[in-house]
Amino acid sequence: MDEKFCCKVEVCDCYCTGFGDPHYITFDGEYYSHQGNCTYLLVEEIRPNYDNFKIYIDNVHCDIRDRVSCPRSIIVSFESQVIELKNMETNGRVKLKVFVNSKEEHLPFKRFGMKVYSSGLNLILEIPEAEIEVTFNGVAFTIKLPYQKFGNNTQGQCGTCNNNRADDCLLPGGQLVDSCEVMADYWLVNDPNKAHCTPPTLLPTVPPSKPTVKPTGVPCTANSLCQIIKSSVFEDCHKLLSPDPYYNACIFDGCQMPDTDIECSSLQNYASMCSSVGVCLYWRNFTNNRCPSTCPKTKIYKPCGPVEQDTCTQRSTEVSKLKTEGCFCPNGTTLFSPNSDICVKKCGCLDPNNVPREFGETFVYNCQDCTCDEDTKTVTCVDHSCPVIPEPNCNDPGFVLSNETSVDNPCCTELICRCNISLCKPNDLKCSTGFQLVTKIEEGKCCPVYTCEPKDVCVLNSVEYQVGVPVPLDKCQTCVCSQEIDPKEKLHIINCVPVKCVETCEPGFKYHPSKEECCGKCTQEQCYIQYNGTNQLIKPGETWSPAHDKCSVHSCIHIKDTFISTVANIVCPTFHPENCQPGTIQTAPDGCCKTCLEKNKSCKLQTTTTFITDRGCKSLQPIDMTFCEGACDTYSKYSASAANMQHRCTCCQEVKTHNETISLACDDGTIKPYNYIYVDKCDCRTTSCGPDFRRTRTRRYLPKTASEEFP
Repeated sequence: MDEKFCCKVEVCDCYCTGFGDPHYITFDGEYYSHQGNCTYLLVEEIRPNYDNFKIYIDNVHCDIRDRVSCPRSIIVSFESQVIELKNMETNGRVKLKVFVNSKEEHLPFKRFGMKVYSSGLNLILEIPEAEIEVTFNGVAFTIKLPYQKFGNNTQGQCGTCNNNRADDCLLPGGQLVDSCEVMADYWLVNDPNKAHCTPPTLLPTVPPSKPTVKPTGVPCTANSLCQIIKSSVFEDCHKLLSPDPYYNACIFDGCQMPDTDIECSSLQNYASMCSSVGVCLYWRNFTNNRCPSTCPKTKIYKPCGPVEQDTCTQRSTEVSKLKTEGCFCPNGTTLFSPNSDICVKKCGCLDPNNVPREFGETFVYNCQDCTCDEDTKTVTCVDHSCPVIPEPNCNDPGFVLSNETSVDNPCCTELICRCNISLCKPNDLKCSTGFQLVTKIEEGKCCPVYTCEPKDVCVLNSVEYQVGVPVPLDKCQTCVCSQEIDPKEKLHIINCVPVKCVETCEPGFKYHPSKEECCGKCTQEQCYIQYNGTNQLIKPGETWSPAHDKCSVHSCIHIKDTFISTVANIVCPTFHPENCQPGTIQTAPDGCCKTCLEKNKSCKLQTTTTFITDRGCKSLQPIDMTFCEGACDTYSKYSASAANMQHRCTCCQEVKTHNETISLACDDGTIKPYNYIYVDKCDCRTTSCGPDFRRTRTRRYLPKTASEEFP
């Protein structure tokens, strides 16, 4: 019970959030979207209890189409102070700064009863007197007001803070409207830098249709990021805080500003509200690195860390109990100073290079001996003292005395002997063939020493030969540069073996030794003939015919230094054995052609070679044509016994023939076949001796187009 003996009623503190492009959830939980790009009043007291308390939001267009807006800054006015939490970047990038009465301040800021901290991801403003908390991360904000101090006494875009959604959409002057989207425009603040921003002049009479942003025509669906809000990741928070407004805002943002990951603001704001009711979630681990935490390497990410961190330079007795998402020093380390990202295990000093130093630690900086002093907690330095080092002896050739920075003590100089090779005596050593100039510098010396050292070669007549390469020492010997080394000359030895002459010659050649050369040579003396598997040597002027072919006569001709083999083929005349007298056929002395004694004027077979023509067509080549020619026994004499003249008539004619077919070429380019009679045998045949008989001694028969074999 309270002091009036009334029962206490538990009520929730008032939270107003804004995120995305942008979406608002009022103190009493009413969700709406508002795309204005001016400065608006988020909250003020209806009946002022605190002097000049107001919170504003400055919105700007944040997409290339100028269709959606994002918060640029949150401005808190309290008593005589105005604190602006501002994002210096746009288009999804974040660079946060704090301005107090238009002057940039370093964090943490603790003056005039107000505190401002940075967690690396969020800016947190705290007014302990009124228990006011404001968080801003560049894309989302949260305002917390205690119900006991502000209940039923707020107005603006954040609503009335009375746990009743019905009266959240309140206009200046107290008129209530159905749409908070309409209400939001009426809380516009005049800004001389934004001439386009003018408040509505008439009060609304008919609620506008929703939503205020025209749909794109393509249905929006939840992507993987938005699904996380309703997944098991946030399950512990679902029963304490409805995810629906954040889920719907996430889908809207993803459709209006694709490829920007602006959906992360919905997840981040929902996680922040879950933290305020005691549920801490590591939600960023489930976004597939699309919503990463941008912590420096020296710090680690925590979803619910202390707003105010102790440092080596500042330790507060009144530490804020607020929790926020951000970057913090690992366990077991302490933040060195409020404005640094340096975490140390032991507190001490920071040297001029921002390197942490423990108390009592000594070091050298800028050639001064410095110490981290525990009493003053600062670094004190004195000039560095250099030891006295005796001058070295630099009498060896090429060395000169040089004053240089000490390697072991860079803040001091020392005299050292430095080699200047240009002061050394130039080389005048010349090496003979087979040797090379080698330069060496002994340890501790400056000037080089020159020597001639042997190469891996043989030398002959001032010419170098590599190992394994032939050497032209003697034409009657084969010489090679060997692997052996002459112990005296230090060069490789040339090994030689006599040249081996080849005295075997090809057929027809004979080996002749030479008096001038190492080896003789093979000289041709005969012609070498290969004929049908037979090898034969023929001397110039001789002839040779194969045993089975006496008509081919091979001979050898010697012209200058060349031996030429020739072959002559004997062509025999046509031979008809039936025209020979019996027993007279024999082979000619050359063994090629046959001859005989022919029958005297007898009827016999003869041959002639000629072209055959027929009606403008002609044989392709001369044709052998046979015919019968010769005398037969023909007479007419008186017979006494018959008392009359007796006649005997015989004719030389064919007794056996056959047909031959040849091709004739015609003038029109065609080829036609042609048949003629070939006579195989001739003989004298008896004929009739009639009154018209004329005495004929010989007859010549040429075949025409018929074939007939006589009986």
